[in-house]
Amino acid sequence: MFTRSSKWNVKSIILVALIGIIMGVIYTYGFNNVYNLVKLSFLPTGYAPVVDNIFTGLWYMAAPLAMYFVPTKGAGTIGELLAATVEMAIGGQWGALTIFEGLIQGAMNEIGFFPKKERYERFSWKSVLTGAFFANLGGFIPSYFLFGWSHYQINVQILMFIVSMISSLVFDGVLVKLITNLFDKALKPRLA
Repeated sequence: MFTRSSKWNVKSIILVALIGIIMGVIYTYGFNNVYNLVKLSFLPTGYAPVVDNIFTGLWYMAAPLAMYFVPTKGAGTIGELLAATVEMAIGGQWGALTIFEGLIQGAMNEIGFFPKKERYERFSWKSVLTGAFFANLGGFIPSYFLFGWSHYQINVQILMFIVSMISSLVFDGVLVKLITNLFDKALKPRLA
């Protein structure tokens, strides 16, 4: 039987580290490559900046997965920060900025669960979707200023925000919750 420990111990640290490492590798060699191909195909249309936001929810997934396995404060922030650090270290295309973004996205994802311990332990649809909503804000707002998105036409900016919110809710919210539901069925975890 699998135990979801809400206390920081060696097992919890190893689980969060493994999630961060695995997701960092997936980000770099999976999501980044697909993102680059899709963005390249959109260049002639003038809507390539929107592609920046189609995939955003995929890059937020380490935080809720870490919070599922280690349902305690800080697990999502640390999991996402580790994933971002691994992504940067193995050649992620955004360099050290990835660490800054990972820290913000992980911390913002925890808003759906914070401050009550039982929200982390229950891992409800409401908490996951609220976390995804705030993770999107934590990803979109800094990117808006860092990457000069304010220079795009207002209709493109609005479309970018809508697309990023949908992406976050679908990938970081719904997909993660469906994945964790499968873990619940397969592992039947108990809380410790």
